[in-house]
Amino acid sequence: MQTTFTDAQLKDPQIARSNEILRNCVHCGFCTATCPTYQVLGDELDSPRGRIYLIKDMLENDRDPDPKTVQHVDRCLSCLACMTTCPSGVHYMHLVDHAREYIEARYKRPFTDRALRWVLARILPYPMRFRVALLLAKIGKPFAPLIPDARLRAMLAMAPKHIPPVSRNDDPQTFSTPAPKMRVALMTGCAQKALNTDINDATIRLLTRFGAEVVVAQGAGCCGALTHHMGKTDESHRAAEQNIRAWVAEMDGAGLDAIVINTSGCGTTVKDYGHMFRGTALADDAARVSAIAMDVSELAMRLDLPDGAEKGITVAYHAACSLQHGQQIKTFPKDLLKQAGFTVVEPADSHLCCGSAGTYNMMQPEISGKLKARKVRTLEAKSPDIIAAGNIGCMMQIGSATQVPIVHTVELLDWATGGPKPPALQEDVKPEVEIPRLR
Repeated sequence: MQTTFTDAQLKDPQIARSNEILRNCVHCGFCTATCPTYQVLGDELDSPRGRIYLIKDMLENDRDPDPKTVQHVDRCLSCLACMTTCPSGVHYMHLVDHAREYIEARYKRPFTDRALRWVLARILPYPMRFRVALLLAKIGKPFAPLIPDARLRAMLAMAPKHIPPVSRNDDPQTFSTPAPKMRVALMTGCAQKALNTDINDATIRLLTRFGAEVVVAQGAGCCGALTHHMGKTDESHRAAEQNIRAWVAEMDGAGLDAIVINTSGCGTTVKDYGHMFRGTALADDAARVSAIAMDVSELAMRLDLPDGAEKGITVAYHAACSLQHGQQIKTFPKDLLKQAGFTVVEPADSHLCCGSAGTYNMMQPEISGKLKARKVRTLEAKSPDIIAAGNIGCMMQIGSATQVPIVHTVELLDWATGGPKPPALQEDVKPEVEIPRLR
């Protein structure tokens, strides 16, 4: 794609990076075939190629964003399926992130939009605030039909039936194991600590059982993804900076072999810290962190988990977009589940997003709802006993629309290797099957 940025514009590192990305695009349109919003809406401007044209025009002309451009950029899920499909290596993630930051700085949204985004940014990254909000949402849920704003109704619908108790395993501490083979830091996250504490607990049990010393670093918290995708760069970078400093302190102290992340949306962001902090005083440390960040399935592949006996339990694996597209991890979770003895099936169109996408299901509830309905249909068509996923957002999204129990992949691996049955699994899930423990 030809671009016409001036030399003065290209002195801005962000413009220079976006120019590089734009010039890689060859207008082929392959991305439209795998873009969820284009599949739902059928509008070229709601495809990556269409958004690229809008972003290029906005940046090249250094103009304030118009409502049309903002609408179509806002509708992007950042599922990154387009990056998997693109034959030219267009790094759409960095381009749309730049566009969102540009829009946040130069576009005045309607008051209700600003208020909603402010509330989400002030609540979701903070576990205790989020817990209070979930409790209030549970109280307000019966009144949802009376609320005219679909986005507020979507926020109420997010409230789970049960809010788990606080897990002390999420506090800064070290989980030791005899003769450790490695030392890793576990990112405990933010929203996950309010929505589902079983995931971190299962992760710690699994890793320590197979020889990893696990540390929850003092000062680490939200990865910054939620505000990053809203274009609130100052807020997202503050959160990321706290993590970088916390993990570097461990790396330079007792040492770390890996930073393990069990929420794939966070993993995609942490692995991009090196890019986010390029040209800053934290550039080297951010790059060090990104270099050893890995999804829990990546680390589990290194743990030499033993083979398990066939269990007679069918697991439908939902591939989170941030894992299969953002991190290009496609087979590890399935391989591990099969190795543990589960029968693994995949839904049709497994590359398409479930519609969760961080805060997307609250800010774009209509599109999100259509994607959720399609994803649940394709999963249920496989008649699974359990649905497994590697991202808490996907789990909440899918779990709100199906009676099939949904758990994190690491919970099943923990169960199969000697851990407790995942609490989310009801007694009617193959009650006659006793999980053979791996030795």
